[in-house]
This record gives sequence, structure tokens and C-alpha cells, in this order.
Amino acid sequence: MRDSEIFDQRATDCRDQAAITDLANVRERCLRSEAAWAAMAQRSRRTEAARDARSHTDTPAPVVAVADTVQAV
Repeated sequence: MRDSEIFDQRATDCRDQAAITDLANVRERCLRSEAAWAAMAQRSRRTEAARDARSHTDTPAPVVAVADTVQAV
């Protein structure tokens, strides 16, 4: 399961909780949480799409060289 699917599920859960509560402050909190989870899902979908696009290219990922020895100070 992808992160965006988990985030979407959490947003749905918050929306459902907001619908069944009788307390206004709890409903508002749930709706704020829903908005936050939905935004995270949207960002995650963009990241997943970019990651998928990168994985389908023939260009290898850049290699970062690391020093072979560490000098004491």
C-alpha cells in the first residue's frame, strides 16, 4: 500500500468521525485533520509519480563519492 492511499484513508476516517460527532469542537478538529491528511496525500501522490517516472528512465541515479579515510582532528 502506498503512502498516499494510507493518507487518503486517514482523511476519510476523519471525515466520517466529523459526520457522526455531536460536538462542534470535535467536528472542527476532525475537519482540520481531514484537510491535513488530504494535503499530505496530494503531496505524496506527486512524490510517488516523480519516483515512478525516475525509476522508468534509463539514466542511473547519481553516485556520491565518499572519502575512503577519516582524518582525526
